[in-house]
Amino acid sequence: MSPPRFVPAPKIKPLADDQILKRARQFYEAMRRRRTIRDYSDRPVPRKVIEYCIRAAGTAPSGANLQPWHFVAVSDAAIKRQIRVAAEKEEKEFYEHRAPKAWLEALAPLGTDSNKPFLETAPWLIAVFAQPFRTYRPARHRGAFMRIGRAHPHAESDGFSQQNSRATLA
Repeated sequence: MSPPRFVPAPKIKPLADDQILKRARQFYEAMRRRRTIRDYSDRPVPRKVIEYCIRAAGTAPSGANLQPWHFVAVSDAAIKRQIRVAAEKEEKEFYEHRAPKAWLEALAPLGTDSNKPFLETAPWLIAVFAQPFRTYRPARHRGAFMRIGRAHPHAESDGFSQQNSRATLA
């Protein structure tokens, strides 16, 4: 693997204080209106749209710009069903045995429980796998290894996966 190429940040034109305040206020208003929604449309989403979303997510800042994550997008109905069954089993265990009483009380008005039908309704599921430890060998340091994350083995689906902004088709 070759070392990452340094790409300098583009020059940014400074804004006046009133422009900065306006943008900050607009951003706050957008964030204030956002809601977490677990009621998804079954409307098909083109694979290319999902690929671009994952590419965008893959550019998120990270320590040493290593992006220690791996994305897997799943559209296969049978695999989404398996994910739902496993998620509901874990959630049921959590709600019945591990969730603090205060947490359950906070969720009660929202109607959140262990049932996750949206995991089959949504046309795509995107799983994010962390890689908290892996090895990187820079070309200029022959024989030297740097610890930068731990790769976890994972199964790929009939969807596709992308690691560090490079797509791998499965």
